[in-house]
Amino acid sequence: MMAHHDGENEPPSPFAELMGEVMAAAERFGHRQHIHLTWLAVRRFGTAEAVDLVSDGIQRTARYAGAPQKYNATVSRAWVELVGHHAEESDATDFNTFASRQPVLLHKKLLTRFYRPATLAGAAARTGWVEPDLEPFPWRQGAKGR
Repeated sequence: MMAHHDGENEPPSPFAELMGEVMAAAERFGHRQHIHLTWLAVRRFGTAEAVDLVSDGIQRTARYAGAPQKYNATVSRAWVELVGHHAEESDATDFNTFASRQPVLLHKKLLTRFYRPATLAGAAARTGWVEPDLEPFPWRQGAKGR
């Protein structure tokens, strides 16, 4: 039997707070909302911490929805790193401005620029980190500006 927690005494997780903020103005949780949640996480916690926060939250959500196989560790981390890279380069203070300046992030197929579909579909990518096999991420192509 699982332990039951009294939700009133337990503060919501950072992921749940971010999800609530994103969904306050949305009817469904689609790709744009994923990017919005990730942008908020990166801005508040930094990219490294956001990788764990977003990945753990998505994995828990997939498990709760009865679809743990939908979670992909590489896809989650790659998206957080991409959003983090663009957020670092941006002075946008609200998500709509950021998204309008970085429309490439709103394309769900962006990762296919960096990965072969078979690579992302593989067991190694689903359970751990796999480096891009088509093209390196932009921040790894040359010296970082910072």
